[in-house]
Amino acid sequence: MSDVLVRTAQTDVPILDVLAERWSTRVFDATAPIDEDALRAAFEAARWSPSANNSQPWRFLLARRGTDAHARIVDALVGFNQGWAPAAGALLVVLAETTDAEGNPRPWATYDAGQTAAFFTVEAHARGLATHTMGGFSADELRAAFDLDARFTPVTVIAVGAFGDLDSADEAVRAREGAPRERRPIAESLLLDA
Repeated sequence: MSDVLVRTAQTDVPILDVLAERWSTRVFDATAPIDEDALRAAFEAARWSPSANNSQPWRFLLARRGTDAHARIVDALVGFNQGWAPAAGALLVVLAETTDAEGNPRPWATYDAGQTAAFFTVEAHARGLATHTMGGFSADELRAAFDLDARFTPVTVIAVGAFGDLDSADEAVRAREGAPRERRPIAESLLLDA
């Protein structure tokens, strides 16, 4: 792994290594198969993420590179994401069940789906998989491409796979990969600290 791919966050206080070391790459190995054991472990972590009333209001669409489903997800991505995401070993669509089968609203579902996505990415990183969570996609195109029931809302698409060779990436991707990792100070996010 090149030095640029080791991107440990410079935190203000120590946090778990797996959290400080996890980051979102755009450089995937377009030839490496997905590590199925690591992928299964990431799903197991996602399965055990917390949810309101243990409702588990998430579902997933998993598409491995080279499949028609993978191509349909790539088609639903927008802008810059369509340039680098196809190289990922798999694309994962995280869905929130925003209403249950009886039509009752689940206002917490999107939050819970976000938690399951976070658990997935942290475990994937711990197992050596690279991930990148994307907001740049068309939810309507995903709904149409997979004939999704209206109660399921696409929340994010996660590219997952083996790290690729930074030198083989195009210039725009290399520039983003080398940009400093920055976060705003906690005080700017903490609206109340009574």
